[in-house]
Amino acid sequence: MTATLIRNAYEAGLTMTAVLLCWGAALALEGAAGLHTDVLVLAVALTLTLSSTQRTADTRRRLISLVLLPATAAASIFVGRLLAAHYAAGAAVYTAGMALAIWIRRYGPAATKAGTLIALPLVALLVVPGPALPREAQSGLVTWAWSALIATLACCSVWLVQSLGDRFGPWRPAPTPEPPARRSRLHPRPSTRMAFQMAAGIAAAFAVGHLLFHDHWPWVVLTAYVAASGNRGRTDVVRKGVERLAGACVGTLLATGVAAAGITGHTAVALMFTILTIALWLRPLSYAYWAAGMTCALSLLLGYFGQNAESLLPTRLEGIAVGAVLSVASAWWLLPVPRRRGPGATRPAVAAS
Repeated sequence: MTATLIRNAYEAGLTMTAVLLCWGAALALEGAAGLHTDVLVLAVALTLTLSSTQRTADTRRRLISLVLLPATAAASIFVGRLLAAHYAAGAAVYTAGMALAIWIRRYGPAATKAGTLIALPLVALLVVPGPALPREAQSGLVTWAWSALIATLACCSVWLVQSLGDRFGPWRPAPTPEPPARRSRLHPRPSTRMAFQMAAGIAAAFAVGHLLFHDHWPWVVLTAYVAASGNRGRTDVVRKGVERLAGACVGTLLATGVAAAGITGHTAVALMFTILTIALWLRPLSYAYWAAGMTCALSLLLGYFGQNAESLLPTRLEGIAVGAVLSVASAWWLLPVPRRRGPGATRPAVAAS
């Protein structure tokens, strides 16, 4: 266990170094170009999510990411604008994009990696509070061109830090094993099933989130996505939903303590990065640690944007619970991915999905 924690700490350190590098570059851009603070949030969100997906990437895959991620990040800004102006249409486009990112897995590992790059900016859109901000604040948000530049900075930061770590660090990442090349006998294919489940869960989250939580609908949609992503079956979705809810409860207690202490300004920013580092360190042990850290960090972010984070924490928990329930219901009742029969079989047959 000690060796695992040391290795996790090293990987978390690499990720946070890349995050801080991209955040520093975005901070310089914000000051030089007079941009909105959301460029900093976008830089952190993209770098955090990209780091794990690129850890074992070769040069060709990194170059593809350097082209594809800025393009999808720019496109996500138009989706965000559409959500702010025409919620139903924006929700439909967002849902279709997420479903597409999963459905194209049927075309092999390269398509799976491309789908991940499509999804990353859409997930970041739920963290950056753009579509949920008041309409009068929309004009000051990051444009598609700046968003593409921030995505480029995120790719370069991750590439630089991970390459230096591989060259001079004590560990190199173990290569990700490719799934066996066999055709699934399920009809429809597992990737199609998961795409339908994701679409149903996210569409329901958009509808219920807007109806019950108004401008705080991103919390419901984000939880629905997290619980359903990488779906290995009914039990897996339930487990992730419970872990996210449990972690959010702990994060709520932490955030309440931070708010009561009156921590603001640069101290709050430093504390946010510290919490994210600890959450990254413990994430391989349980997703609940990551959920707790993200809940606490996002509450500090809400305070940075002038919202009363402490009063919104109960609403956040309610949104997370609703999103988890919607995702679980979709996985259980809409084309559930069956498990293989036989001794020792614990995963669904999705290798060639």
